[in-house]
Amino acid sequence: MMRRRKNLPLDDRGPLRVMYLVTSMPVGGAETLLVNLIRRMDRHRFAPELCCMKELGPLGEEMQKEVPTFHNMLSSKYDLRVVPRLTELFSMREIDAVVTVGAGDKMFWGRLCAWLAGVPVVASAIHSTGWPDSINWLNRRLTSMTDRFIGVAAPHGKHLVEVEGFPQQKVTVIPNGIDTDRFVANGQTREQIRREWGVSEETAVCGIVAALRPEKDHALFLKAAARVVRQAPQSHFVIVGDGPQRPEIEALRDELCLQDHVTMTGSRSDIPELLSAMDCFALTSKNEASPVSILEAMSTQLPVVAPRVGSIPDAVDDGVNGLLVQASNLDETANAMVTLMQDADKRAEMGKAAREKVLRYGSLDAMVSGYQDLISGVYRQKVHAAQYAARQPGSSSVLVPQTTDVKAS
Repeated sequence: MMRRRKNLPLDDRGPLRVMYLVTSMPVGGAETLLVNLIRRMDRHRFAPELCCMKELGPLGEEMQKEVPTFHNMLSSKYDLRVVPRLTELFSMREIDAVVTVGAGDKMFWGRLCAWLAGVPVVASAIHSTGWPDSINWLNRRLTSMTDRFIGVAAPHGKHLVEVEGFPQQKVTVIPNGIDTDRFVANGQTREQIRREWGVSEETAVCGIVAALRPEKDHALFLKAAARVVRQAPQSHFVIVGDGPQRPEIEALRDELCLQDHVTMTGSRSDIPELLSAMDCFALTSKNEASPVSILEAMSTQLPVVAPRVGSIPDAVDDGVNGLLVQASNLDETANAMVTLMQDADKRAEMGKAAREKVLRYGSLDAMVSGYQDLISGVYRQKVHAAQYAARQPGSSSVLVPQTTDVKAS
């Protein structure tokens, strides 16, 4: 099946216009990753833009000052007005590539409208495992009109093929990368932030940076914190992030009598400074692919407590730069947190190893190159296919193949 596009731009038409499509841009790992990607893209080759299906969020407002940014396309999951809105936006902006970030409704509407608008390159970056909601069957039906599915780590890519059923030739793995120059231990801001939290330098602080959503399981973090406090009453805990579960998390904190031991900062943009004020980091998610927050913490020389899910074991070497636990296991999580919070020497040793691992494992430049090579590579193949079709007898316009199945690199 072929679909028409009035003009498929040629390779020499200038930078490719790339639209990244998300739900919103709160302060979170995946969102920070996208900000770094957009900022680092080669402006001679690419002109990135951003579209938030709902509200902008703090990082969206920040990006609005740097790149063309659009929002409020979708009022509800099945708001059909999104189709003309997005299709017109892609056409008006002459978008060359649409990259949806995350699963769910933006993955469905973004790919559908990109196809309707005749966008040459359609890709989906997936930062989790499993289809999270009732729109999954609709998302599966759009596989044929998607050029690439992007996994964030080798085990994640394998999962997308073997468990989720994505075509192998359409799956490309681009490991997450972070700015290790930005995420570095900072002794000067550490003292200032800890004063803000009301804790002394002698107090061991364990933090989590994650949106307040069910899959992040902040309840487990708080229950583990309550156990730690029984053994180490001077311990302190920090929850960085905001989200729909904030009322429940605050209520549980109060129920566990942790008001004096837990600081909830809400959404913050100074994540490197906050991490520098912590002594260890914990992630309590039920499932993850390759969480950016862990890499950021490790880059800041924090040992981590994390579940054995997704590609986390690729980053966290148990007993070397952190401690791995069974997902959703309160006993293991609490014991691991106690181990780190009561042993400053172990924290220092593991923290040093953590940063060394990230310097080898999570290069931001490699991630940016991966996205740029994928987009430009698929685009060139579309151009060549369209040029070939235009040369065929009887052809009166440029035709764009619905898909180009090229073996993933």
